[in-house]
Amino acid sequence: MNSIRTTCPYCGVGCGLQMDSKSSELLGDTQHPANGGRLCVKGSALAETLGSQSRLLQPRVDGLLASWDHATSEVAKRLEKTLKRYGPESVAFYVSGQLLTEDYYVANKLIKGFLGSANIDTNSRLCMSTAVAAHKRVFGSDTVPGCYEDLELADLVVLTGSNMAWTHPVVFQRLMAAKQQRPEMTIVVIDPRRTVTAEQADLHLQIAPGSDVWLFDGLLAYLGTHDALDRQYIDQHTNGMDDMIAASQARSGNLGEIAGCCGLTAEELAAFYQKFAQTQSTVTVFSQGINQSAHGVDQASLILYCHLVTGRVGKPGSSPFSITGQPNAMGGREVGGLANMLAAHMDIDNTEHRALVGEFWRSDKLPEKPGLKAVDMFRAVADGKIKFIWIMATNPVVSLPESDTIIRALAGCDHVVVSDCVADTDTLRLAHIQLPAAAWGEKNGTVTNSERCISRQRAFLPLSGQALPDWQIISRVAEKLGYGHAFDYHCAADIFREHAALSGHQNNGSRDFDIGALATLSNAEYDQLTPIQWPVPAHQASVFLTQLQGTSRMLADGRFFTRDGRANVVPVNIPATLDVTDVDFPFVLNTGRIRDQWHTMTRTGLSSRLQRHISEPFVELNPKDMTELNIAEGTIVKVSSVHGHCVVRARPQPGQAVGCVFMPIHWNDCFASKARVGALAPSRVDPYSGQPAFKQIAVKLQAVNVQWHALLIARTTLPLPENQYWSRRQMGDWQVVTLAGTEPVSMNTCRTLWGEHVTAWTEVEDDDGEHLRLLGTGENGAQLWFAKAPQPPQIDESWLLDALLAEDAAATSMSMPALLLGIPADQSAQQAGPLVCSCHNVYQSTVMAAIDAGCDEVEKVGSCCRAGTNCGSCIPEIKRLLAENQPAEAEEAVCCH
Repeated sequence: MNSIRTTCPYCGVGCGLQMDSKSSELLGDTQHPANGGRLCVKGSALAETLGSQSRLLQPRVDGLLASWDHATSEVAKRLEKTLKRYGPESVAFYVSGQLLTEDYYVANKLIKGFLGSANIDTNSRLCMSTAVAAHKRVFGSDTVPGCYEDLELADLVVLTGSNMAWTHPVVFQRLMAAKQQRPEMTIVVIDPRRTVTAEQADLHLQIAPGSDVWLFDGLLAYLGTHDALDRQYIDQHTNGMDDMIAASQARSGNLGEIAGCCGLTAEELAAFYQKFAQTQSTVTVFSQGINQSAHGVDQASLILYCHLVTGRVGKPGSSPFSITGQPNAMGGREVGGLANMLAAHMDIDNTEHRALVGEFWRSDKLPEKPGLKAVDMFRAVADGKIKFIWIMATNPVVSLPESDTIIRALAGCDHVVVSDCVADTDTLRLAHIQLPAAAWGEKNGTVTNSERCISRQRAFLPLSGQALPDWQIISRVAEKLGYGHAFDYHCAADIFREHAALSGHQNNGSRDFDIGALATLSNAEYDQLTPIQWPVPAHQASVFLTQLQGTSRMLADGRFFTRDGRANVVPVNIPATLDVTDVDFPFVLNTGRIRDQWHTMTRTGLSSRLQRHISEPFVELNPKDMTELNIAEGTIVKVSSVHGHCVVRARPQPGQAVGCVFMPIHWNDCFASKARVGALAPSRVDPYSGQPAFKQIAVKLQAVNVQWHALLIARTTLPLPENQYWSRRQMGDWQVVTLAGTEPVSMNTCRTLWGEHVTAWTEVEDDDGEHLRLLGTGENGAQLWFAKAPQPPQIDESWLLDALLAEDAAATSMSMPALLLGIPADQSAQQAGPLVCSCHNVYQSTVMAAIDAGCDEVEKVGSCCRAGTNCGSCIPEIKRLLAENQPAEAEEAVCCH
C-alpha cells in the first residue's frame, strides 16, 4: 500500500487526506468528494503537529502514575460509589465532536443504556445544537437537506453568521471557483463584521449584532406581501405557514422599520429581499452567528420557513444548509451525544424510541427524560448535584461561558476524570484521574461531515506511550462495572456495525438516519469503506461494497419526518430589543475563530507555521473607538464584562462597526496570562437548544498602563518576571514569549530567574535600565535570548531564530551586536514582515516583491510566489496589498518560482 486515506481532524468540511507511506507526506485526497485534493492551511500543516512531545502518555490517578488496570478500576469504583450513594443524576459525561463516531456511540451507550443517566452532553452544544433544535422543530428530524454541490449550483448564495473564508476555507474556495465560472451568481454575506468573506461578496449586509431574527422575519413578511410564495408547496407540505406569514407581516412588514432595527438602509435591505424573492435557485448557509444566540432556534427556524414558503428545500442548488464547526459534530448527533437525544436520531422522551433502543441494547435502565445540557450540567457540578464527571476530548474550562465559574466548579467536584491526548490543558489540570487517549493519526473509525458524508479516519501511526482509543477506555471501565457482555468489542468495525444496525432497526423509512446497509460490512469492507452520504437504508445491502449508493439530498419530495409528513411551522418569539450594553459595559463583543488556529490550540499550537499569521491574543476595534479610548495599535488592553476580564493586545480593524469589538476563542491559560474569552461570556442560552450566546457580550475596554515590553526566546519553559501580560508560542526548537509589565526588570532579575539554565551571559543594558538585551548560552549553545524596552522590541524573528541555532556567529555571518539586537548586520537585508500565506510560508516582503515586479492580479502573484494558490484564505490580504501598492506602469513582470 503506497498511501493511507484518512480524514482531516479540523472543521466540519471533512476533507480527505492521504498519508504517503514512502515520503510520510500528508496530502489532500483527490478522490474525496468534499475537497477533491484541496486543503486549508491547518490541514496542510498537520504533519507538523504529530510529535509526541506534548502528549499525555500514561494514566495518572490523584497525581501519581498508574497502570491501566488501576486507573480504570478507580474510575469504575468512584463511579459505582457515586451511583449507589447519590443516584444516576449525580454522574455526567461531557464529550466532544473530536471523538470518532465509534467512541461517541460507546460513551452514550454506557451512560444512557447501563448507568441510567441522560447526563451526557457534548461541546457540539456550543456550536450546532441550535441547528439541531431548529431542524427537529420544523422538519421533525435533524436533517441537513442539502450538500456542498448546491453552493456551486445556486444562483444566489446567502452566507449568514459565517466567516467561511477562514472557518471553512475549502468549501469557500469551491464557492469562489463556481463564482468565477458563473459570474452572474450572487453572493450575499450577512455579518456584523466586514470579514474576509464579506470582502468577496456581491452584497455585504453589515447588520447590527443579533438582528438576524428581525432580518429573516422581515424577509418572510416580504415574501408573503410580494406574492413570492410557492402556494402549492405550502398547502401540500406545511402546517401553520399562513398564520406564520401573517404574524411576520404584522410585526415586520414595514421594510424601513426592519432596516432601522438591523442597522441597514432601506435600499440595502430591499436589494437583498428582492434578490431572494426572485431567485429560485437559492442556498442559505448558516453557522455560528445564527446558532450562538439567545434566540438562535427562532432565527434558524425563520431561515427554514423562508425556504419552505418558496419550495426551496433539498433541491439541486436550492436548500437551507447548516454548516458544522467540528469534524464529527454530525457523528455525535447520529449516536445521541446530546443530552436530549437517543442513539440513531431517536428521542429520549419518546416512549416508543426508548423501548426500541432498550430492546436493542438489552437494557431496562434507559432514562425517561432528557439530561442536563452543557451549561446546566456544569452549573449542577458547581451546585454539588453532580459528583462525578468524565470529560473526553474537550476543554470546557476554555470553551464554556463564565469559564472562571467552571474552574471553581471542577475544583470542588468530588471526582473529575479527563481523557485527553494532550499532557497539559486548562481542564486536565483539574482532573483527579487522567487517561491518555489516542490522537488523530492513531485513531481508527468514522466521522460525518456537514453534508452527511461518512468518511473513514484510518490510523497511520502507532499508539503513543500507553494511549488507547477512547472506545477501548470506556469499554474497559464498562467491564469493571460488570457490563462487559455489552461492550465486548474487538475493533472499531464491531461498534460501527452495531451503530449501523440500530439505525435500521424497525426503521422502514420512519426515521431520517438509516445506514442499515452498512451493518453487514466485514472488517475488510469497513477498512475499504469510501465516503458515503447517509441515508443508506438496509434494502441496499449488497455483498458488493461498490454498489452501495448514498443520498446527496433529502426532503426534496416535501415529505418530512413528522407525524403527518408535513413541515411544522411553530410561532417564533421576536425580542423587543437586542441591546445587551449599558453605561458600564458599552461595547458589544463578538467572538469566533481566526484563520490559522483551531479551538484551544492544543494541536495548531504545535505548528510554527500556524503561529506566524496572528501570534498573540487580541481585541479588534474600529479605529474611531480606539481614538475615543486613547488606545493605540498594540496597546495592552483589559477587556471586562460582568463575569470576568481578559488582557490582550488592541488591533485596529476598519471593518469592525463602531461600538463593536471582536476577540478570538483560541487562547487560554496554557498560552497566555489572561485571554480565555469564555471568562467574559454570560451563561445566557437559547431556551430551546441550550446553546450559549457567544456573539453578543457586553464589555468595556481600558488601556493597561505598562512600563515595558519584552520578548523572551528560550529552549524550555522558564519562570517569568512579574508582568501584566504574557503570551507564549512554540516556534520549532524555541518558545517565544511576549511580555509587558510595570514592575522593574533588571539584569539581576533575569540572572536570578534563569541562571540554572545558563553558563555564560552576554548582555547590554543602558544606564536607566529601560533597554536591555541578554543572551544566555550553555553547553549546547544558546539557551535564551531576552529583550526589554519601553515599546515592543523590533526584531527580524525568522533570522534571529535561525541565528540562535547556529554554532557560532561566523556561521551566520553576523556579529554579536547584531545577535543581541535581533537584526542582521547587513542592513540591506529585507525583513520578511507579516506572514501572508501560511500554506506556502510566503511573507509580505515576498508578495510585495512580486507586486513591485509588476504582478497586478492575484493570479499573477500566485504564479510568482505561490501565495493564495492552495486554500485561498489569504487572497483577501493579497488583494489589499495590491490595492495599496498598485505597481507603476512597466514592462510585464518576469515571474518564476
